[in-house]
Order: sequence, then structure tokens, then C-alpha cells
Amino acid sequence: MGTWGTGSFDNDSAADFIKEVVEDGVVALREALEIVLDPDLEYVEVEEGSRAMAAAEIIAALTSGDHRNITDDDLLSWVEEADAKSVTGQREQALDAVDRVLGPDSELPELWEDSDDLREWQRDVQRLRSSLT
Repeated sequence: MGTWGTGSFDNDSAADFIKEVVEDGVVALREALEIVLDPDLEYVEVEEGSRAMAAAEIIAALTSGDHRNITDDDLLSWVEEADAKSVTGQREQALDAVDRVLGPDSELPELWEDSDDLREWQRDVQRLRSSLT
């Protein structure tokens, strides 16, 4: 996992996903959530989990108006111009996706479990969950 920090955007998968969101908009957000929420998906791989966490972070920023966790300039511009109403219905879906990524059939928590930064990552994830409720 190409990770450089504990935040939702601090990994290679999320960095690639940001480009997709800037290009494709809300469709990219919806697809990232739908992949991890697919009932036929038995195990959430790290790439899908990271993308879903980034999508949830973007939805939280759009619906709350709090953009301070958006660190990429292009994404920040997109978020500032996007219509928050376009993702209002996805807030609960984003929370469900975060919960699925944190669940027992997911690679991302397994990878963080062995990290010295586990507690910091858990705090960031809890902040994200709280912002979606």
C-alpha cells in the first residue's frame, strides 16, 4: 500500500481517485461507494477500501461545507464548485461504505493493525464517521 499518512487522501489509491472525481464528478463518488457495498463482494481489497474512504471524505465535505480535510487543490476547486445537493442522498451510503471498509472482511484495517500509526488512523476514521452522521 503506497501510504504517506493516516488521512483519507494519504495513499496512492486515493490520489488516483481524486483525479477521477475531478474529471467525472459525482459519478466517480457513487461508483466507489457502490463497489464496496455490493453484497456479492466478499472481501474489500485495500484499493477499493481506500477509494471508498476518499469518496466518503468528499461527500462529508460537500454536505457539511467543511473543506479543511480536502488537501488537493484541484479537488478543493471541484468541491467548492459542486452542488452539495447532488450528493445529499449519498451521505448514509457513504457511512455504510466506511463501516464496510472497517469491517472484518476488509484489508485496510488489517494493514493498519500492524502500523505504529494505528491509533492516529482510527481517530481520523472516527472523525470521518462523525462528520457523516
